Amino acid sequence: MSQARRAGRTAGGGLAASVVDTGSGTTVASGVGTSEVSGAGTPGASSVGTPGASGVGGRPLLRMLGPAFVAAIAYVDPGNFATNVSGGATEGYSLVWIVVAASGAAALIQFLAGRLGLATGRDLCTLVREQGRPWQVAMMWVQAELVCMATDLAEIVGGAVALNLLFGLQPALGGLLVVGLSYAVTALADRRQVRFERLMALALGGVLVAFVAACVLAKVRVGAVATGLVPSASDIDNTYLTLAIAIVGATVMPHAIYVHSALTARLHGTARGVAAHGQRTDVGLAMTLAALGNLVLLGVAAALLHGRSGFSGDVTLADAHHAFTDASPLLGLVFLVALLLSGLAASGVGTYAGQIVMRGLLRRSVPTVLRRGLTALPGLVVLCVGMEPTKALVASQVVLSFGIPFALVPLIRFVRRVDLMGDWAVGRATVLAASGCAAVIVALNCLLLVQIL
Repeated sequence: MSQARRAGRTAGGGLAASVVDTGSGTTVASGVGTSEVSGAGTPGASSVGTPGASGVGGRPLLRMLGPAFVAAIAYVDPGNFATNVSGGATEGYSLVWIVVAASGAAALIQFLAGRLGLATGRDLCTLVREQGRPWQVAMMWVQAELVCMATDLAEIVGGAVALNLLFGLQPALGGLLVVGLSYAVTALADRRQVRFERLMALALGGVLVAFVAACVLAKVRVGAVATGLVPSASDIDNTYLTLAIAIVGATVMPHAIYVHSALTARLHGTARGVAAHGQRTDVGLAMTLAALGNLVLLGVAAALLHGRSGFSGDVTLADAHHAFTDASPLLGLVFLVALLLSGLAASGVGTYAGQIVMRGLLRRSVPTVLRRGLTALPGLVVLCVGMEPTKALVASQVVLSFGIPFALVPLIRFVRRVDLMGDWAVGRATVLAASGCAAVIVALNCLLLVQIL
């Protein structure tokens, strides 16, 4: 019997399913909530459409857009605000090349994460549980939970700072408000995934509009930003290295890998031409916008804060806001609105990532309220004890950089396997590029440990 394949979706495009007759009586079906996909281990066979499928239309393509925009929220979160503001104020434009390189690595990594979900119908955490040994799964779970907590710390603290500067709200109370609002976002992700993706895309658009307005108001010169594209060895010292690693940790986010692979898994079964073109478009648009946002933020900080009296050492978000307000009251307001919006959206994404980790690695699910409370605890503690928010944000991004290899190494291992990915398996050049990213990140982490010790 010749192979037959059919794929279906709900009218909203939020559910994808595929049924494959392999000719031997084996039927493979996948869809939302399905983590067991048999037949994925058939060498050379892909469960996503057929290699020759084509005919990418506007409506099918639009249904593919969304997962990368959710992941991109993680790349413009309050942690990025803190690292880019601190980097621009302290080092000027000299860290521009770090932002560009980290953004390129992030785009490649998110492309691989999305491809994994499309090809297998499973997220990274589920595959680690199915393919890994018990000790590997346990180690993955522990570090993933720490990553989720460090991520949530940044979102809660950033949102609380924005509420404090906007409305005079006490930091601890502001943090609780951010936790409550982000709970609503996470609940939406559980029930209406497509609407969740659209909401996150809208939030990303809002943050980027604010960034563009800030760039115009601060009169950032493109030529000045371009001077930072060429690295200089004379600039490197302990402060420069710490900020560079923090920027990498804020730009290449481990939890975004988990989320992206889970969101694209729902599209498993889409015709190959639509899936391939749609994923490239989704990742390309979302990650380009996120990269531009980070460059704008670094450029604004460098233009208004670098070399200014009183800004030669540690620069807080409050310091940056006051300086921006002095330059233009509207600029100060735009900065805070963007910070608040990013904190609320990114906190919801972080909590959703925690749920994916639990379901995928432990096959357990906890109530959203409990999950929200557990991941929010470190951030609320930071706010209650009065720790300086910006330092806590930068430190959280350094912690995140140590979690990147734990997500990146198994991702690379999976996407290169023909028995798992079929004809969606990536080539040697892509594997080498991704492995190079992982090696550089590990080397930077080791260098930072040497500096600290």
